[in-house]
Amino acid sequence: MRQPPMIRSPLLLQIAAFGLGLVLCIVTAGMLALWMERRSVEAVGAALAEGGFTWASVTADGLQLFLDGTAPNEAAAFRASQRAATLVDADRIVSRIVIAQRDDLSPPRFSLDILRASDGIQIIGLVPAATGVEVITQTTAELAQGGTVNNLIETADFAVPPTWEAALSYGLTALKTLPRAKIKIYADRVEVQASADSVAQQGEFMGMLSRNQPDGVRILLDVSAPRPVIAPFQLRFSIGEGGARLETCAADTEAAKRRIEDAAIAAGARGNAACQIGLGAPSTQWADAAVTAIAALADLGRGTVAFSDTDITLIAAEGTSQDAFDQIMGELANALPDLFSLQGVLTQANESGANPDGPARLIATLDGEGQMRLRGRVPEGPVGRSVAAYARARFGAERADIAMREVRDMPTAWSVRAMIGLEALSRLNEGTMTLEPEMLTLRGRTGNAAMESEMSRYLGDALGQGAAFALHISYLEALDPIAALPSPEECVARIDAIQERAKITFDPGSVAINAAAGAILDEIAAVLPDCRHVRMEIAGHTDSQGREEMNLNLSQSRADAVLNGLLARNVLVSNLVAQGYGESQPIAPNDTEEGREQNRRITFRLLSVSSDDSTLGDTSSFGPIALPTSFPRPRPDRPSAASDPAPDQE
Repeated sequence: MRQPPMIRSPLLLQIAAFGLGLVLCIVTAGMLALWMERRSVEAVGAALAEGGFTWASVTADGLQLFLDGTAPNEAAAFRASQRAATLVDADRIVSRIVIAQRDDLSPPRFSLDILRASDGIQIIGLVPAATGVEVITQTTAELAQGGTVNNLIETADFAVPPTWEAALSYGLTALKTLPRAKIKIYADRVEVQASADSVAQQGEFMGMLSRNQPDGVRILLDVSAPRPVIAPFQLRFSIGEGGARLETCAADTEAAKRRIEDAAIAAGARGNAACQIGLGAPSTQWADAAVTAIAALADLGRGTVAFSDTDITLIAAEGTSQDAFDQIMGELANALPDLFSLQGVLTQANESGANPDGPARLIATLDGEGQMRLRGRVPEGPVGRSVAAYARARFGAERADIAMREVRDMPTAWSVRAMIGLEALSRLNEGTMTLEPEMLTLRGRTGNAAMESEMSRYLGDALGQGAAFALHISYLEALDPIAALPSPEECVARIDAIQERAKITFDPGSVAINAAAGAILDEIAAVLPDCRHVRMEIAGHTDSQGREEMNLNLSQSRADAVLNGLLARNVLVSNLVAQGYGESQPIAPNDTEEGREQNRRITFRLLSVSSDDSTLGDTSSFGPIALPTSFPRPRPDRPSAASDPAPDQE
């Protein structure tokens, strides 16, 4: 009996079976893992190929998937990883994608955003490294005048766009001109948004910014101004022998302005005064009343319709039939809004003022030199003599040529109307005022484009809405003190033309203005008063004889002498700066006497707004600082006193 061996056999069989099962499980798990790994690689690879990521490859190590390849950019690498994550858990994905290096990086878009306010200047942007930040920061620091300057400018080392410098120069010019502005500078355009204190200042800003805009750069200007308060709100439209004229017009909105102007054009007006938008309209139905009254006058044929707030006066021309006048007045009264009141005047042949010596008439003529000639009739006594006294006071006793006749039985308020007409005439550059019993006529020329509208408003207030007057005023650009100013290039060209005939020279080693140089300065001094809006540099140059430092000091002293010489001739020199360059900028060889003579010179050149005053500016840009309000006349004819002595050689 050997029982023990029989007892151990089942135990060994159980152990063998367990071991075999364990091996089968391990083999099965390994085969399953390999199958899942292969399926994941195939599925992700197919998805990437379908998405166009052919540059990517997929490998696996257990449950982890590895993405390899060279992506054209970071965005493509990110999209490839995101696409793989739609099929497997993102935690299983390991990205080993690299980004391709590009040698031909496209340059960024350079730009500057500048905001100038009363408390300081903020500037942010990206500029070419070659431009340099110093010029921009120095300009903004000077304009801030102690205020805060937030400078967030970055630079990039790329080629400077062709028109970048011109755009930057113009943008800084606008920044100097405008006390409150937002300026965006790009290589191809400059956007300017600003606010003015008044409509007049708005026109001044627009005029300065519109001059000398750089070629190849688009300029977008938006200068706003507060709407003026107009009191009273007026409109005057007339139809006469010369056609229809919108002489003066006020509107409360842009839509009302267009409606009134369209109504005037429909009634026959061409190229006349436009409406001024302002505050103070007496009614929201102002445009309705204006359009209705203009249409009524067009139906009548000839006459004038005048508004002063809600009071409307319709003046029918002489010769209008009573029936037509009554019909138009009735229709207009019914069509007007309730708030407006209507008064009608039918002009009749009037014999008041007639006398055996002929009709009453007063004519004043103003010529372009300021001489006024007054002829005609005035009432007898102190009332009539007051007209002559007013004329002498208004035009100057030495400029008034008065020869009037005092007569009896003159029309009512003749002297008052005469003085009103003389006041209106004095506002023109030249013209004629004719006063008759039923009409005041003003003809002339002016350098103020808005004069006709202003004159119509003045006469309407002074004479009364029922008074008849006619205006024939033309705008002449040559008389406009702003439009007639020469451009910066023209200023330099005029000075160059003077120096082509005879240039400013100095005795050897001297900085004194001699007689010959003084005569040239006299001619230049006569040009500069019209160029006070242009910043220029007086540049002094020498030849190469002598030491470089001595020549530099000598050139500076000579440039200062020219500046002082102009100041001695009563020229305001706030727009001029003197700078010496010594021998550093020759224009001819220094090895001949003729060449050295050419190099010893004084030149006038435009200053760039993007450079320091002491630095030579690019002559293609300029900086209008402020337009003059008056222009000084030249200048005592005497040479400048000598400045400090200089070395004996150049």
